[in-house]
Amino acid sequence: MSLNYKKRKNERGFAIALALLMLVAMSLMGATLMVIAAGDHKRNGNLNVKQQTFYAAETGITEAKKWLSNQTNLSIGSDPNNQLSFCKTAFFPELSNPKAVKDYVEKKDLSELIAGENKLSDYSYEYFITLTPDANGNTQTPIIQTVSGATGGDISQGTTYKNTGTSTATYYNIYSCGCDSNKSSCNANSNVITVLQSTITLVN
Repeated sequence: MSLNYKKRKNERGFAIALALLMLVAMSLMGATLMVIAAGDHKRNGNLNVKQQTFYAAETGITEAKKWLSNQTNLSIGSDPNNQLSFCKTAFFPELSNPKAVKDYVEKKDLSELIAGENKLSDYSYEYFITLTPDANGNTQTPIIQTVSGATGGDISQGTTYKNTGTSTATYYNIYSCGCDSNKSSCNANSNVITVLQSTITLVN
């Protein structure tokens, strides 16, 4: 009787120790899963923000093309950094001495373009336009090429064009930035900024 009692007592002690061990293991597994889930949620959130700022920068490219297509005199102005809030020229290493076309800089919240979408007020774009830079990053001298019997996508002639004969085309660069904040509070040092650059031609 005494021997059986000691055996049952040892078994109960082992069961308690095993239960505690399993409880610790399950707690660790639960904590690990919570950390992984939180990390995934944060990564998904960051990915969504980056996608939205990319779309904002793309919108800037589109709006810049519309603006260019409506201009008749594209004179070369001064350094746009004096006007830029968050789309600084330092984001574009190919530029060393940028001069903005007509000194024009546009900055808007996406909600200004799409009525009724208040959530879009948290995202904005800013862009400037220069002549396409040369090998040294200068934008004062236009790059002009002769086009003959061309078919393509010159924005001054609509979505597509086809012409005969010979003409010349000037190259321009659009530099656009999307931000995860409204245009008034976006800061290049603290907000998420996505930068895009597009080269387009205008037939002279």
